[in-house]
Amino acid sequence: MGPTRKRDLTAAVVAVAVLAYLLVHVLYRHFPPITVWTGLSLLVVAAGEAAWGVSVRARIRDGEVGVGGGRLHPLAVARSVVIAKASAWVGAMVLGWWLGVLVYLLPRRSELRVAGADTPGALIAAASALALVLAALWLQHCCISPGEPTENGEPAPE
Repeated sequence: MGPTRKRDLTAAVVAVAVLAYLLVHVLYRHFPPITVWTGLSLLVVAAGEAAWGVSVRARIRDGEVGVGGGRLHPLAVARSVVIAKASAWVGAMVLGWWLGVLVYLLPRRSELRVAGADTPGALIAAASALALVLAALWLQHCCISPGEPTENGEPAPE
């Protein structure tokens, strides 16, 4: 299993954004209000993953990977990578959705009062989704052991 490629995530964001725009264009009048609380749950998950990454990185750098009391089991690192990859993809999909919504809302803010009211919530949701993608990529990066090749083929810093 290799690292998550940023170009794949970017392609997913663009594809979902286009589909989201088309869907929102047809169904926007049926949407519930978008509040500032809409996307904040992703920000909480992103903060948790970033903190998890810091913990994993510190334990790997201190040589605490292995079996025994207080050490980070290698399977825990592997599970962390799986969580990071899944979170990066979920964050990319949700980011694409909110970017599609924003592309629909921003030009209509002056003509539709509801579009103006929904814009701050959509902006916060998109920022939270981006934070989740970045935190997931950070967690994935933190799981690389020293000396292991990185995405570009160079060894990871010790």
